[in-house]
Amino acid sequence: HMRRQRSGRIINIGSVLGFLPMPFGALYSATKHAIEGYSESLDHELRTMGIRVSVIEPAYTKTQFDANLLAPDATLEAYREARTRLTKVLTGVMGRADGPDVVANVVLQAAGAAQPRLRYTAGGLANRLRLLRRFAPTRLLDAGIRKDLRLDHPTVTQA
Repeated sequence: HMRRQRSGRIINIGSVLGFLPMPFGALYSATKHAIEGYSESLDHELRTMGIRVSVIEPAYTKTQFDANLLAPDATLEAYREARTRLTKVLTGVMGRADGPDVVANVVLQAAGAAQPRLRYTAGGLANRLRLLRRFAPTRLLDAGIRKDLRLDHPTVTQA
């Protein structure tokens, strides 16, 4: 239908984890990386037909996402302490997270843009993380992530 009318918008919901993965979220981050690549490739393919593709990249968002998480079949004892700390940090962060309306507003912005962009961050934290990913040295960014998520703990052995 969009090709026939020579116009349209495809808006995919990604995540900041598509450009800045977090520990213990490898599978989720991989899916969000895939959405980033898929969206960018599809935008190249469809742009000459008047169809644009955008990906929305929110950070933490208050949803029922965590209610649908499946526990792993087996856990490794070596990660127990780090996972426990990370879960505690994430619980606190989610309590202060943006509401889904922040994402919805960005979707509307992307849908109505005369010159749509490929990527839209949703929320202040997502904007800051995008800037940090782009301009901060990797070593500094990694250290900040590890500090914020309390991953480097004196009792954790560094490999």
